[in-house]
Amino acid sequence: MRRASFTSSILSRTLSTVHDGGTVNLHPRLLRVALFSSNRTDNSNSRRHWFSPLLNSFSKSSGQAVSLGLVGVVASVATAASVYAKELPPAEIIPKDVVLYQYEACPFCNKVKAFLDYYDIPYKVVEVNPISKKEIKWSDYKKVPILMVDGQQLVDSSAIIDQLSEKILPGKAIISVADEDETKWRRWVDNHLVHVLSPNIYRNTSEALESFDYITSNGNFSFTEKITVKYAGAAAMYFVSKNLKKKYNITDERAALYEATETWVDALNGRNFLGGSKPNLADLAVFGVLRPIRYLRSGRDMVEHTRIGEWYSRMEKVVGESSRIKA
Repeated sequence: MRRASFTSSILSRTLSTVHDGGTVNLHPRLLRVALFSSNRTDNSNSRRHWFSPLLNSFSKSSGQAVSLGLVGVVASVATAASVYAKELPPAEIIPKDVVLYQYEACPFCNKVKAFLDYYDIPYKVVEVNPISKKEIKWSDYKKVPILMVDGQQLVDSSAIIDQLSEKILPGKAIISVADEDETKWRRWVDNHLVHVLSPNIYRNTSEALESFDYITSNGNFSFTEKITVKYAGAAAMYFVSKNLKKKYNITDERAALYEATETWVDALNGRNFLGGSKPNLADLAVFGVLRPIRYLRSGRDMVEHTRIGEWYSRMEKVVGESSRIKA
């Protein structure tokens, strides 16, 4: 629905521009089809009234040639849509049964989800209680993410993505200079970027509680578990974040976050994505680990005080809606 309304918006703006320039006038019936077919779920009379002046203006000179202008309109819409198109692997190589064991706010888990969402791989989510971890007692591996793919257990976010890439992106086996750059920045995400996140998310008690309120509101917890996880978890992570600051020699949490995001923007070097016209695995990794903080206070501050916002918005559009299967 989002892309439909986006396309309709591009179409109507482009048609208006072309009409003002005297290049093309479309028959009102054709224009109605073009405008309303992409908004067919909206039956509001107000939308029809809004389009009426535009339709009437086109009807006044409907005898003029339309082919050149229409080609331009279609090209504009196609270009706009292609910028935000997902890369969809062939259906026959998509895994059939995918289950992600996760913490909602875990950056590594969100890195895996960004990959699954971008390649439109349907998956189920099991929210793990961060205190009891009862949901993963069956596994010898006691961390998240754990991804079950057609009965096979995959662990460690980067290893999970590598193994999934081999399944659905056979062309990635060919190593190039671009791939080496991609690998470099994926390592940067794991070895640097993620380590500045926790000190920011749990910088003080209020931000720690904000984060765990987000976690418990998305998890399948009982009322008692929600209270326990929220307050005990927030307290624990507050002290963990202080230890992480010392371990990674972070003196100012926000300054470290801003410096890291500016480093990433510099790496883009004016491109829409590190991968060029489309995101590569490094783009998805950075987006994934930043996604759980974006609308927390730390993420709002990050967008306000750095240049990351435009790239992040592009990534939101291209990754699109989650391919998660609702329980």
